[in-house]
Amino acid sequence: MSARMAELIAERRVAPSILSADFARLGAQIDEVMDAGARVIHFDVMDGRFVPPITIGPLVLSSIAEPIHSAGGVLDVHLMIAEPDRHIEAFAEAGADSITFHEEATPHANRTLAAIRELGCLAGIAINPGTPAETLTEVGGLADLVLCMTVNPGWGGQSFIAGSPDKVARLAQVAGDARIEVDGGIDVGTAASVADAGASLFVAGSAVFGADDPAAAYADIAAAAKAV
Repeated sequence: MSARMAELIAERRVAPSILSADFARLGAQIDEVMDAGARVIHFDVMDGRFVPPITIGPLVLSSIAEPIHSAGGVLDVHLMIAEPDRHIEAFAEAGADSITFHEEATPHANRTLAAIRELGCLAGIAINPGTPAETLTEVGGLADLVLCMTVNPGWGGQSFIAGSPDKVARLAQVAGDARIEVDGGIDVGTAASVADAGASLFVAGSAVFGADDPAAAYADIAAAAKAV
């Protein structure tokens, strides 16, 4: 499905993050945002080491992959974990269409990017707010996605870091042909600023699933970002 993923992210997209969904109603909530137009579903993985919380893994991914793919969607997996090389195969087998890992989590980013592509997924690399954009100078051109954390990773619902648009603009200078993704504090008030700076994939968690009407919230953020 990486070809479908590449096709979808060629245009601006909002990617609802199920980290903020009601897991008792996960399937229904995914259906709700996909019915509203979402096609990229963001899947956050945390291991209790790289970031303090522990979230979800390949078993949950495999349970939602088939219905998302059948509806024309794709799964954007974000590994906030130590030693990502050890786990990418399991996520690829579970149905990931793209896999993004953190530059700070491995000394071998080139190798990890290549390994993800060999598994048939688009390859992404993420950086934390404290990591300079220029860190990706040597590998930006090898990635399909470059993810700029616009909050410190680990928890949903944090406030957007004000300097993030400037950092996105700097990332655009080193990202090569990679699409720039932003994650953290994205809502109707912040999406336009990072879109203007060069971002084209907008992860929104609590702003979507924390709203009374997730479908309407998704549509409002997409409009603010001028996304399809």
